[in-house]
Amino acid sequence: MAFLPVAFGRAIAHALAMKTIASPSAVAAIPAALPDEALRHFDALLRFETDCWDVHHAMTTGRQDFVLLQTSASDESFAAEHIPGAIHLPHHRITGETLARWPDDTLFVVYCAGPHCNGADRGAARIAALGRRVKKMIGGKAGWLDEGFELVPS
Repeated sequence: MAFLPVAFGRAIAHALAMKTIASPSAVAAIPAALPDEALRHFDALLRFETDCWDVHHAMTTGRQDFVLLQTSASDESFAAEHIPGAIHLPHHRITGETLARWPDDTLFVVYCAGPHCNGADRGAARIAALGRRVKKMIGGKAGWLDEGFELVPS
């Protein structure tokens, strides 16, 4: 099947030459990765990220095998509303000392306000730099709410 992107590219080139389409869309202008490249990319991506649905499912079915950390926001903001079961540990407070209360093999899942916030990325980077396992919950609080899940006060 590796020939499909080449054939597709030739089809676009032919259509352009025949002037049946003005130009490729912004989507097709940059060729898609070959299937084996895409598989490697998405497989790797899933090793770094999880989503709100999977976190919620694990937490509500007794299968939580991770520590959920909100790594952004002020103490007041976290107290006002956060994901149930989350612990507030802003990224600037993440140290070997603050993580020492959990076993070395603990998986941390970090989140922040949403896609517009890099607090989860900062937190994940600090946790990984300390030699600990970490995943980012994509979507953050905004994604949690988009899924229809509730936030709670402290």
